[in-house]
Amino acid sequence: MPQCLNLANPAISLTSNSSFSQPWRHTTTSICFSTHPSRLKRIWKGRCCCSAQEQPAKTRSKSPGKKEKTESDKVDPVGFLSKVGITDRTFAQFLRERHKAYKDQRFELYSRFIDLKEASSGYELMGMHRHRQHRVDYMEWAPGARYCSLIGDFNQWSPTENSAREGHLGHDDFGYWFIILEDILREGQEPEEHYFQEYNYIDDYDKGDSGITLDELLKKSHDEYWEPGEVLSREARLEMVAKLYEQFFGPNGPETWEELEEIKPPEERYKEWMEKQKGGSDGEKKPNYEVIDKGQKFDILGIVGDPVSAEKIKMKKPPIAYWVELRKGRKAWMEKYFPAIRHGDRYRVYFNTPEGALERVPAWATYVLPDSEGQQSCAIHWEPPPEEMYKWRHTKPKVPKTSLRIYECHVGVSGSEPKVASFNEFTSKVLPHVKDAGYNAIQLIGVVEHKDYSSVGYKVTNFFAVSSRFGTPEDFKKLVDEAHGLGILVFMDIVHSYASADELVGLSLFDGSNDCYFHTGKRGHHKYWGTRIFKHGDVDVLHFLLSNLKWWVTEYQVDGFRFHSLASMMYTHNGFSTFTGSLEEYCNQYVDKDALIYLILANEMLHDLHPDIITIAEDATYYPGLCEPTTKGGLGFDFWVNLTIPEMWLWHLENAPDKEWSVTKIISLLVNNQTYKSNSISYVENHSQSISGAKSFAEILLSNARGDLNPSDNTFRATSLLKIIKLITFTTSGCAYLNFMGNEFAHPKRVEFPMSSNNHSLALACRQWELLNEEFHKFIFSFDKDMMRLDAAEKILARSAPTVHHCNDSTMVVAYSRGPLVFLFNLHPESSYELYCIGVEEAGEYQLILNSDETRYGGHGRIGSDKYIRRTSDKRVDGHRHSLGVTLPSRSAQVYKLVRILRV
Repeated sequence: MPQCLNLANPAISLTSNSSFSQPWRHTTTSICFSTHPSRLKRIWKGRCCCSAQEQPAKTRSKSPGKKEKTESDKVDPVGFLSKVGITDRTFAQFLRERHKAYKDQRFELYSRFIDLKEASSGYELMGMHRHRQHRVDYMEWAPGARYCSLIGDFNQWSPTENSAREGHLGHDDFGYWFIILEDILREGQEPEEHYFQEYNYIDDYDKGDSGITLDELLKKSHDEYWEPGEVLSREARLEMVAKLYEQFFGPNGPETWEELEEIKPPEERYKEWMEKQKGGSDGEKKPNYEVIDKGQKFDILGIVGDPVSAEKIKMKKPPIAYWVELRKGRKAWMEKYFPAIRHGDRYRVYFNTPEGALERVPAWATYVLPDSEGQQSCAIHWEPPPEEMYKWRHTKPKVPKTSLRIYECHVGVSGSEPKVASFNEFTSKVLPHVKDAGYNAIQLIGVVEHKDYSSVGYKVTNFFAVSSRFGTPEDFKKLVDEAHGLGILVFMDIVHSYASADELVGLSLFDGSNDCYFHTGKRGHHKYWGTRIFKHGDVDVLHFLLSNLKWWVTEYQVDGFRFHSLASMMYTHNGFSTFTGSLEEYCNQYVDKDALIYLILANEMLHDLHPDIITIAEDATYYPGLCEPTTKGGLGFDFWVNLTIPEMWLWHLENAPDKEWSVTKIISLLVNNQTYKSNSISYVENHSQSISGAKSFAEILLSNARGDLNPSDNTFRATSLLKIIKLITFTTSGCAYLNFMGNEFAHPKRVEFPMSSNNHSLALACRQWELLNEEFHKFIFSFDKDMMRLDAAEKILARSAPTVHHCNDSTMVVAYSRGPLVFLFNLHPESSYELYCIGVEEAGEYQLILNSDETRYGGHGRIGSDKYIRRTSDKRVDGHRHSLGVTLPSRSAQVYKLVRILRV
């Protein structure tokens, strides 16, 4: 007789009426908490299905958005060096060592989590979450704590009433604490008949409240879902064994070894059994089987099921609908229970540490009051009822990888009154203006919760919460949704390079230890800004930061991130060092390899899970490979911010007389091959030019510091230079252009946040939108708006790099082309030119499509309408076969388009 059976593709599924017995609860709970929270989450998300660990590895589905690897995806740690012409061996060796450390870090990360999707989904478990089984679950990471509990309005701030249980059910080896808040049974209500009873909290209908019992539901699934012969109860399985025994030995078979007679050979018994199966004497439809004897040792048999029956079972959808039918609705839950913690309740987490008792705002809190009317900071439980939850109405606009026109803004200073503006005010007033101005993306700064308003939002205290001073999470969702409805992408500044050093509301000394989220000693503190530096090499810190990125994308539907101040995290000197351009400075002992690896992991996670995401790097040191693929040794960003351009314009405006401007130096900095290879974002002014005591360019120009011009001439100079600076910067940009809120109409005042130096005044923490009705500002805005329209029509930023035709320091004239467009600039403050010859490659007719000297832009209208179309001549100029004679008024700029080609 065979000693064992090797079952392949079984065609029979077994169920039991007692599968929902009470002991199963304890077994499942024990499995959940004896492992890491990542594994707990997989069990949590699939309570009706088997866990990911129980499934064969081959059947695990791929992460959404993940593409099959191609030839270009093959990893080469130094692949981009030859592309950009870097031959430094020391830097190449550093990249190889960094890649090895990256693989080690990834292996350690994957030893705790399945993949990057799992490692970045911590928000699904961490923090406060309502569980389907009439309770609220809370999880926190605090390895330095010895005791953990929740205190708040719901328990009269008692540190002993709701605490984590001892043992692995409440505290694991990785420092994760788990607390359950059971909903309170209303008076007169009976406890649940089944402990696993679930409730549908989100929908306001009572799906499943039909009064069906568990036994009725199992019978219903047996009758409707399973076909005859596919389901065998526990009793039926015993009956099958008895029948097989009776088939072998007859109705009065032997009961002892002595009574057992000689057994027939297996082949003969098998043939007799097959004949009986064909007969189907009992009339029951049975699956067919084939037994194959491969002559293996111990006579092991392989049972091969009927492929038709197996495929039928495989094609069945999981019977989740029956489980959902057992689930009760929100109304039934409200009738039976009081919520353990209500929407809007304040709470904090309480720790007992070696340093004593601590109260902290939870690290994963999604809504926080950092300083509520002088009271201690606290988190707010955000669980609005369905009628108050925001319903998304618009789909995301298509993300252009080129031709990004970004409008940088701060919600708090977006109002016209000296107060902190709200999300709703920004949505109703600023978004329509952005659309009208022609920008296709907004970049929000200061959205993440921060206690210190004067920090512009960069000293973040609560990484998963929107700033409560602007509104609620639902208000921010509305802002993003309305922007998408207008075809505007939403980017946000993310600060993962450092964090606020605040201990009561932030992460500093969160669990009493100095090394929970941050480095210890000097390395854990920013040299000049008084902030804390993350410990990017720690797996749990990576889990926190990666999850934070994915949280904003999934919860608030943002389209991209600008990573703020990367130099603060990439170097132990926080970027405050003299950089000479030597590659040794990018691979010496001051480079934080762990921070670089985090940036690689962050970009890989974001682009794998969300292929349309945009990531922007702000790095004042211009680290090599910022925008190169991670498979080729780069960091994986889509764009980098070019900080040298505004610095160049600021130097000219403050230090050089107008006649001494070198157009050669200006154009050489603007038209740089590296700019177009590396997807740079160019801008004239961003928030840095207007904040922290600096002046906007309009304020510098309108101040007439030299005092040598009358008011009207000074206004014309300011208007002319602003238009030239904007147009030449915009049309030489690599793939994207950025403008700070208000600078599109030459806002004359800087931004100054309330602080002790100004007696906490909000007078300059706003934007003067009423200036749009005044001539000077209306002229600048009209020109800026037509620049954006020109790009929308002609795709200037999406074209190849400019070809410089002409650059003359004596005449101060510059000319270059991009595709069929020719851009002309006369920066001379006094000299105008008639029939100034510019070399062009293509013969034909060129039409003037944008002229900064038009009266509607505040110009003098010195180019007549009869000169708007110019035809080339055969005169060879600037090394080109043809030339164009044009009128160039002083301090003006023109854009010509080739509208007709002449074949010579």
